[in-house]
Amino acid sequence: ILCRYLRPHGRRNHHRFLVRPHHRQPNHGPTPVLDQGGKLILCSHMGRPKGHRVADFSLAPVADHLAAILERNVLLAPDCVGEESENLVAAMKPGDVVMLENLRFYSQETDNDPEFARQIARMADVYVNDAFAVSHRAHASVVGIPANVSEKAAGFLLQTEMDFFHKAMDAPIRPLVALVGGAKVSSKLGALENMLDKVDIMVIGGAMANTFLKSQGVDMGASKTEDDLLDTAREFVEKAEAKGVKLYFPVDFVAADRFTADAVTKNVTFRDVPDGWMALDIGPATTSYFQEAITDARTIVWNGPMGAFEMDAFARGTMAMCQTVASSHALSITGGGDSNAAVKKSGEAANISYMSTGGGAFLTLMEGKTLPGVEVLKS
Repeated sequence: ILCRYLRPHGRRNHHRFLVRPHHRQPNHGPTPVLDQGGKLILCSHMGRPKGHRVADFSLAPVADHLAAILERNVLLAPDCVGEESENLVAAMKPGDVVMLENLRFYSQETDNDPEFARQIARMADVYVNDAFAVSHRAHASVVGIPANVSEKAAGFLLQTEMDFFHKAMDAPIRPLVALVGGAKVSSKLGALENMLDKVDIMVIGGAMANTFLKSQGVDMGASKTEDDLLDTAREFVEKAEAKGVKLYFPVDFVAADRFTADAVTKNVTFRDVPDGWMALDIGPATTSYFQEAITDARTIVWNGPMGAFEMDAFARGTMAMCQTVASSHALSITGGGDSNAAVKKSGEAANISYMSTGGGAFLTLMEGKTLPGVEVLKS
């Protein structure tokens, strides 16, 4: 587990470090807490057991996997609270590792119950948040526990996430280009609005582009649109023009007669989507158009795919953009599960500057908001 805390404060071999990682984050780097003789207690979650003990969501496999990586024993506590778990922690020796059982076996975790947070907090001398992916949530393990621990810090992963986001959105090398896709305008409207004050160019693809095009009078056939946001989309285009932000929308599509992998498909211009057909990927002309838009970019922030890339018939546009972003000389950051999955599918993950581990947390920052899990560390 990575923790900056020990660098300035030296050796603390009697301290109990309660680290909140995310169970899916990579961990193949140095381990200063353990290397310097600290006692490492991990608290995390897996799945959505909704406040019930569900065997399939036990962290036992995670503990076993971590033990293999660390090449040392990782003890799984029988619970995340209670006398038995507290006794296990009390018996720890320097260099020991204990993983508490799934926090979300208790609804008190997502409810940020004060007593639940205090019970876990009293097992720690130092709290470390290294779970960027949940830092936008006001859960007990994210804000409640650190509020009850006097010494707290950000882990390496959380700090790296914040540093890269700052480089991209707060102090970018320009031109700064936002590449935005995905299904819904509604889920990213706050981010879109906030980015108008930051970016030089915004490229909009995916199903969300359908709503923007329809707002400009384009017939999108049976394509997915959010008709209740047509006025909002028109106003957004007007705002972008007033702020001098150049917008790029699709000029052609791969259209299909149904949303299936074996659908009949054809390339059509943005004005020629047939009745009953739907746009499921950007077309070749749009791909070239979008590639030109990011050619001179020095910073690229990407959130959301250009089409239904999960199906090979509709993946070509997204895969082409992955390759273009990866081969650029820009600082490139991707965020969101779909975007990262697309990059991995393209085989270009190693050529992206940084792939954020957060979906909701990344989007929250794009909206210009703070993260509760970061703010509590400042107190």
